[in-house]
Amino acid sequence: MSFTQYKPVKTRVQRSELAVPGSNPQMFEKALNSEVDFIFLDLEDAVAPNDKVQARENIIKALKEMPWRAKGKTISVRINGLDTHWMYRDVVDVVEQAGEFLDTILIPKVGVPGDVYMVEAMVAQIREAKSIPNEIGLEALIETTLGMANVEAIAAARNLEALHFGVADFSASRRSRTVVIGGLNPDYPGDQWHAAIDRMVTACRAYGLRAIDGPFGDFSSPEDYVKAAKRAAVLGCEGKWAIHPSQIALANDVFSPPPAEVDRARRVLVALDEAAAQGKGAASLDGRLIDAASARMAQNIVMVADAIEAKGKAAKAA
Repeated sequence: MSFTQYKPVKTRVQRSELAVPGSNPQMFEKALNSEVDFIFLDLEDAVAPNDKVQARENIIKALKEMPWRAKGKTISVRINGLDTHWMYRDVVDVVEQAGEFLDTILIPKVGVPGDVYMVEAMVAQIREAKSIPNEIGLEALIETTLGMANVEAIAAARNLEALHFGVADFSASRRSRTVVIGGLNPDYPGDQWHAAIDRMVTACRAYGLRAIDGPFGDFSSPEDYVKAAKRAAVLGCEGKWAIHPSQIALANDVFSPPPAEVDRARRVLVALDEAAAQGKGAASLDGRLIDAASARMAQNIVMVADAIEAKGKAAKAA
């Protein structure tokens, strides 16, 4: 193991992430009372240009008046891109007026580390000026070829918690032929998104960030959503977007370790502890060799299971 290591920046349960347009406040209550882990109120692509200002006001009101945290939700706002004139007022108005109720800001179409730095600087100054006590994390959408080309440098940015793979804009940026957002093209012999997700996840884990897979457009096909989610989970993503409420339960299921898997992980740790007490560095469990690497994999599973269980208890207590 290298002496240079980056520990997880922030642990959150983020199996499912629901996108909610800020221009449709009637959807806020449904999102609040859903089983989703993470909600981002959107000011960017889901909001028409003429509705941007009103959507911002809707979101500020919702952040201040609705009990997101009491309902066990991590609450975020996706601001407009840095190349638009809406972005600075998104950050200033939302953070000044409702920053104490905000967990993270989702930055779209991040291309270089400086994009993250700009938002970080603005948020830090506003928090100091307004004496906002809570940290406000930053999350970046990797959804352009520039962003993917610089993903390792972006992942090393300060105050960043997670990277998200924005498959729709990414496919447009690289001029990929697609049949549905997040779906596979039958002309390609495999998963055309594998390399991109794999690269993003590797960058995330190198710098202690969460890795989140983006949307799947065909919400009439739960089977294909599950397949896409499972591919992302195998590569190391810990959650996926839901663009429709019907996708929430699917994401929660795919990104929750199965009970049998959790049980085996706990047994691996017990077996290795017993082996260590006997001066052994490896052990046998269910006819297979297990060692220190097995322990690290088992600890990942147990950590996720414990976090999900704690979140469920907290929500019930509230």
